[in-house]
Amino acid sequence: MILSDKKILAAIEDGQIVVEPFDRACLGTNSYDVHLGKHLAMYDSQILDARKHNTITHFEIPEEGFVLHPGILYLGVTQEYTETHNSVPFLEGKSSVGRLGIDIHATAGKGDVGFCNFWTLEISCTQSVRIYAGMPIGQLIYFMVDGDIERYYNHKQDAKYNQRSERPMESMMWKNKF
Repeated sequence: MILSDKKILAAIEDGQIVVEPFDRACLGTNSYDVHLGKHLAMYDSQILDARKHNTITHFEIPEEGFVLHPGILYLGVTQEYTETHNSVPFLEGKSSVGRLGIDIHATAGKGDVGFCNFWTLEISCTQSVRIYAGMPIGQLIYFMVDGDIERYYNHKQDAKYNQRSERPMESMMWKNKF
């Protein structure tokens, strides 16, 4: 079951959902709009290795915007810090962003109950496009969980993305054993 605007507001008032900064105008019928933060990153190597720590270089989007190019993976971040304590957050791109040929996530659209952080975006595009810090980039949709939860994400010892950061985080796949 997807939460309606009234259910999202009730969960925010109850502290079960946290959005900072919160803007009532960003609340849709059954979602909450999030914006592109000012920080972007790019991998330092053109060839990434799933078993190694692939480093990234961070930079800020200038006032005049930044042009994304096809064939490059950019890591972005939401302007909003979020917490979700009783529902599963899904981040989807806004249709207006998709119509510019921008994808905001390769595979990581679902969060876990207990996720408390800014969202790292895996941004790619089909043609060159200029983006700006603060532009609407996606929407959070919340699904109710059926049943009790044993391990909230923010309490997992092995969670790779628990360190609060307003800058995009690179893949931590290298921490897995395979």
